[in-house]
Amino acid sequence: MRFTKMQGLGNDYVYVDCFTEQVDDPLRLAIAISDRHFGVGSDGLILVMPSTEAADVRMRMFNADGSEAQMCGNGVRCVAKYAYDHGHAAANPMRVETAAGIKTIELQLGPDGKVATATVDMGKPVLEPENIPILIRQARAVDVTIKTASRALQMTCVSMGNPHAVFFVDDVASVPLAQLGPEIEHHPVFPERVNAHFVQVHSPAEVTIRTWERGSGITLACGTGASAVCVAGVQTHRTARKILAHLPGGDLRLEWRASDEHVLMTGPAAEVFTGDWPGKTE
Repeated sequence: MRFTKMQGLGNDYVYVDCFTEQVDDPLRLAIAISDRHFGVGSDGLILVMPSTEAADVRMRMFNADGSEAQMCGNGVRCVAKYAYDHGHAAANPMRVETAAGIKTIELQLGPDGKVATATVDMGKPVLEPENIPILIRQARAVDVTIKTASRALQMTCVSMGNPHAVFFVDDVASVPLAQLGPEIEHHPVFPERVNAHFVQVHSPAEVTIRTWERGSGITLACGTGASAVCVAGVQTHRTARKILAHLPGGDLRLEWRASDEHVLMTGPAAEVFTGDWPGKTE
């Protein structure tokens, strides 16, 4: 089975072109191929597929633990790059079908005619707790308190097609992410688990983010998470609607557009290498 390793800000996935390849057991493949010692090494597996709806291409994504996720902001940029660069779709903007709905992506080409960066219309954030989902009785999950095994924290929760909990802190570098990440991800208040993001605000237009992704652990970047941070910053009056987000893997530009409440995310997408994996699913 032929695969391609791609990354957006170091948020790396193994991509399989299902226009030409067949994956019978993506859950099992995701676990095996994502292993950084015995596999290719990645944050998960993404399948690039023909669309079953009125889109140019379809994306299915699986975390490193085999669980299927609804959306990945960095991953969907790479899907659009792969589809354009490899001739599966020529539309610009491109429409990509995901489990969180169809996303429209504007492609910016480099001097070589290939996609270098992309702007994703992430759609409207989901703010109702029951739809995020989070088990609280308030109308909005803004600056609410959560008690983990080790401490109490204030969080703001947003869904960008997948659930996110955002924690604003004074010093993001000092956060024990490897300890707090699992405590938050598996907290009973989140029936579908959650992605956790710790954020230091430098100014209304600039933040630094560290992320724990459900099913993958610490990652260098999370596009849906950065989008959720943009929304949470506005909700809590900490940031403006346009921000520059610094992540361990690089920078993203976000805007929670006032005109239609859509979040726009701009960042790079890169192809790293291609290879052959023995068999179709293992």
